[in-house]
Amino acid sequence: MPSPAETVYIVDDDPSVLKALARLVGAAGYRVKTFDRAAAFLDSRLLKGPNCLVLDLRMPGLGGLDLQRELSARGLVLPVIFLTGHGDVPSSVEAMKAGAMDFLTKPVRGEALLMAVRTALDRDKARLKDQRGRELIRRRIETLSPRELQVLRWVIAGSLNKQTAAELAISEKTVKFHRAEVMQKMKAGSVAELTMLANRAGVAPMRKFGPGDQSLKPTPR
Repeated sequence: MPSPAETVYIVDDDPSVLKALARLVGAAGYRVKTFDRAAAFLDSRLLKGPNCLVLDLRMPGLGGLDLQRELSARGLVLPVIFLTGHGDVPSSVEAMKAGAMDFLTKPVRGEALLMAVRTALDRDKARLKDQRGRELIRRRIETLSPRELQVLRWVIAGSLNKQTAAELAISEKTVKFHRAEVMQKMKAGSVAELTMLANRAGVAPMRKFGPGDQSLKPTPR
């Protein structure tokens, strides 16, 4: 059963098609937002929660592929399902290469559209879940001191306590203390789990250490 937070945006310049699609998708339990122009959609604000876009390929002014490119330029991640009555191979290939979820021909069967919508929303739901997970990990990393972050990066590089101590010019006992703090703050039960968490947050393993090494912060992702 669809969640009330799942939103399907529909952009089509044909009023009758727009109305029919909105009725079909709404009857399936999804929240629906309709637009008769691509520009109107761009001027709107995306609602929170899983979203997807059902988009007509050919429209006056800004067409479907133009809108898809504009979304990409703005850094907006949104699963797109294209609808067209004038489907051609080059357009479908371009749309798919740009990340379109599906390319359906009008008149589209209701079952096929709803299946594509469900798949698109599930993908966006998974993306949002992964995004929340990364943010949680990054917040944990922000609780680490600069020295603890150094130790973390040596640990995930496979360095032993003795080796890390030599690299950082501190005692092995101090390394063990910092390592225990890192494991606790990161809520990691093993080095393998710590490595997985660091990788998801974009923290690179230490390759070298010295006065010129400035890479002590997580690498943005």
